[in-house]
Amino acid sequence: MSHSDPAPVGSPSVSASSATDLGRAAWAPGFAAVALENVTREYPYAAHHATSGPDDRALPVELHPAFATSYDWHSSVHMHWLAARLVAFGVPADLEARITSVLQAHLSTEHLATEAAYLRETPHYERPYGWAWLMRLAAEVSASEVPAIRALAPGFAPVVQVLEDLVTRWVDGAAHPVRHGAHANSAFGLLLVLEGARSLGRDDLAATVSRAAREWFGDDAGWPFAWERSGHDFLSAGLAEADLMRAVLPASEFGPWARAFFAEVSAGDAVLTSTTVRDENDPQQVHLFGLDLSRAGSARRVADALRASDPEDTALADLLDGAADRLLASGLAASVGQEYYSTHWLASFAWDAMESREHA
Repeated sequence: MSHSDPAPVGSPSVSASSATDLGRAAWAPGFAAVALENVTREYPYAAHHATSGPDDRALPVELHPAFATSYDWHSSVHMHWLAARLVAFGVPADLEARITSVLQAHLSTEHLATEAAYLRETPHYERPYGWAWLMRLAAEVSASEVPAIRALAPGFAPVVQVLEDLVTRWVDGAAHPVRHGAHANSAFGLLLVLEGARSLGRDDLAATVSRAAREWFGDDAGWPFAWERSGHDFLSAGLAEADLMRAVLPASEFGPWARAFFAEVSAGDAVLTSTTVRDENDPQQVHLFGLDLSRAGSARRVADALRASDPEDTALADLLDGAADRLLASGLAASVGQEYYSTHWLASFAWDAMESREHA
C-alpha cells in the first residue's frame, strides 16, 4: 500500500466455482500462491527509511532482512502472517513446503534481531500499523499448530519486547487517537496489538491497550458514518473502532456502547455498501477494495458481539451481518488479480474477513 510504478504479479486466477464461493477452502491455494510470490519478491520495494546522510545507502534487504519483500515493510509483515496462517490452515503440499522454507529463511533469529534493533532505533517507524501486524505475526508463529512454524517463535522475543515498549510509550504520550481510514488509524492498530498481547501472555500490554481504548473511545456515540469513505481509505474508522471496543468491553458494556455508537446507521447507508473502483491501476483507489474487505471482517465480529450482549435485540447485528458477505465479495477478485498494487496486500484482509465469517 505504497506508491511506486505498478508491476503486475503472476497470480493464479480463481476458478469459476471459487469466484462465487466465500469459504476459505476455495481460496486458500490461490492466496497461498499470492503470498509465496509476494514474500519472495524483492522489487519494486517502497522503502520508508529516513536516510541519515550521504553514506546511508543500505538496500532494503540489509535494513530489513526479514521484511524486504512485498512492496513495503508493513505489507511484507502481513503477507508473512498470511503465509504462516495458510500453512496452518492447509494448502497443497508443494506450496506448503515452499512457504515453510521461505518463512524459516526470513524469520530467523538473526533477522528478527535486526528488525527489532531497527524499530528500537527508529521509534516512530510504521506506527501503529506495521507494529500491529508484526504483533499479529508473532502471535501466529507462537501459537501455530505447525511444528516448523512454531519453532520460529523464540526468535520473536526481542521483537515482542520492543513492540511492547513502543506501544506503551505511544499510548501513554498521546492525548488523542488518529481516526482516519488509513495506516495511522489508532483503533485498528490497537486491536491487533491487543489480540497479539493476549495470545502471547503479555498481560501488562493488554491492560495498557484496553485502558487507552477506553480513554480514547469509551465516550463516543452517534458516529457520523455518512462522512466516511475518502478516496484512499482501506478501513472504516467507525467499524475499526467498534471492532476494537467489542474486544475491550465485556458484553454487558459493549451492547449499550455499540447501540449508541451506531445510532446514525440504517439500512442502505454507504458504510454497508460496496465501493466503486474506477481505475484498478491507481494505487490510491485500490485501497477501496481493502476497505470492503476490512469492513466485512469488522461488521461480522461486531455483529457476533452484539448478539452475545443481547440475544433478544438483534436488529443492529442483523444489519451488519447482512452487509458482510456483499462487502467480502467486493474485494476478493482483486486479491488474486494481476495488479501488484492490489495483490501485495489484499489477500491478508480477505483471509481475516473469511475467518470472521466462518467462526461466526
